[in-house]
Amino acid sequence: MTTTTTTNDPLDLVAIGIGPFNLGLACLTDPLDDLDAVFLDAADGFAWHHGMMLDDATIQVPFMADLVTMADPTSPFSFLAWLKETNRLYPFYIREDFHPLRSEYDAYCRWAAERLDTLRWGRTVTAVEHDEATDLFTVHADTDHGPETYRARHVVIGVGSAPSVPSALRDLPGPVIHSAEYVPNRDALRSAGSIAVIGSGQSAAEVYRDLLEDIRAHDYALDWITRSPRFFPMEDTKLTLEMTSPEYTDHFHGLPEDLRDRLGREQRGLYKGISADLVDDLYDALYRISASGPIPTSLRTETSVVDASWLADRRTYRLTLRHEQLGETYEHEVERLVLATGYAPRPTRFLDPVEHLVARDSRGRFAVARDHHVDTIGGRIWVQNAEEHTHGLTAPDLGMGAWRNASIIRSVTGRPVHGLEDRIAFQEFGLPAARQAGAPGAAPERRGAERAEVRA
Repeated sequence: MTTTTTTNDPLDLVAIGIGPFNLGLACLTDPLDDLDAVFLDAADGFAWHHGMMLDDATIQVPFMADLVTMADPTSPFSFLAWLKETNRLYPFYIREDFHPLRSEYDAYCRWAAERLDTLRWGRTVTAVEHDEATDLFTVHADTDHGPETYRARHVVIGVGSAPSVPSALRDLPGPVIHSAEYVPNRDALRSAGSIAVIGSGQSAAEVYRDLLEDIRAHDYALDWITRSPRFFPMEDTKLTLEMTSPEYTDHFHGLPEDLRDRLGREQRGLYKGISADLVDDLYDALYRISASGPIPTSLRTETSVVDASWLADRRTYRLTLRHEQLGETYEHEVERLVLATGYAPRPTRFLDPVEHLVARDSRGRFAVARDHHVDTIGGRIWVQNAEEHTHGLTAPDLGMGAWRNASIIRSVTGRPVHGLEDRIAFQEFGLPAARQAGAPGAAPERRGAERAEVRA
C-alpha cells in the first residue's frame, strides 16, 4: 500500500537540489532558530564531479570560496574547520597553495553534508504547487517509501546542470562518453588504438593531459579537437577578478537583455578557459615526451565537428571536420570519443504547475531579479546558478555562492543575518552615479561623499 508523508507546519523554505550552492545555504541556515528549511535531492548522497576526480586536479578558486566563509568566516562549516578536524590544516598551510584539490573539496562538502539534519536524500521532486488561499507552496517528491509532500513559504531551486552535447555529436551509438564520465571509463579508453577529445575548456585540457601521460605505455593515437582559435588560458588577473563582485553584477543586471547575451558570449574566457598553469604543464609534458621521438598526437584548433557517424563494421567514428578559418572540410576516423562539450541547465519541469507565477525573458529563460527571485508574487521562488544570462559570470562562481545565499536569507527572514558587501571593487563598471543615477548600467550610488579612486 502506498502511503503519503506530509509535513505539518509550513516550513520557511524548501530547497530543491543539493549541490555546492544549496549545500552552502543549508550550512548558513543551520544555526538560525527562526528559519525552518528542508533540502531535497534525488541522489543518495553528496557527489561533486566524481567523473572528473583526477588525482592532481584542483578547483579553480581559492579555499575561501567554500560553502560559508565569504558570508560567515566564523562558521563551523568552513573549509578550514574541515582541515582542522581531519588533521590536514598544517599540511595545507605548508603546501602554500590556495587552491584545494578537487577530491579535497568533494570530501569537505560530504563532511559538511553529514553534519546537517535538514538534508533529505533520495527525494525526486515531481511538482511544485501554490495554494492561493494559504499562500503556501506544496512540493511533491517521490521516494522509495512512497510520495512525500512539503509545505513552505519559499522555494529555492538549485538543480545544477547536465552534460551538454552539440547536435552533430548527439545520440551517437558506440563507446562515446562525456567528460563527466571520464574516470570510470578511463581504462576502456586506454585500450583503444585512437582517441579524440572534443572541447576547449578545463575539462578537455584535463582529459587530454591525463591521456597524454600514458600515450607511450598504451600506444594509442590522441587528438584534441577544438573550434576555439587557440587554447585560451582563463583570465584571472586581479582587476578582472573584480568582475566577480556585487557592483559588477549590479551593472550587468541593469543592461538590456541583448547586450547581456552578447557580453556573456564574449566573457566566456574569463571563467570557461583553461588554467594558465595547466596550459604550461601541457606544453612541458609534450616537450618531455617528445624527447624520445615523435608523439602520436595532434592539437587542432579552429576545427568544428559538423557531422559524426558510428561505423559499426569498423568499430570507429567518422568525423567530418571543418577548419573555420580556411572553410575546408575533411574526414577523420577514431575509435573512441570523449566529449568535453560543457553543461547546460537542467530542466525544471516540476515548476509546470506554477509556471504562471514564473517570470520569463524573451527567450523563455528565467527572468531573474537582482536578488535572485524568479516569481511574480514578491520574492518567493529563488534560483541558484541559473542566472548567468541575467547576472553574468558571478552565477556559477563558487566565490559568490555564499554572498548569494546570504542575500536569499536576508530576503526570506527580513533581516540582515550576514553582512552583505555592497562594494568591493576599485573599478567603476558603469557611468558615475553622481552623473547618471538610475540610468541602465550606471553604478549604484555609494554611501558617503567620497568616491574610491586609484591615483598614479
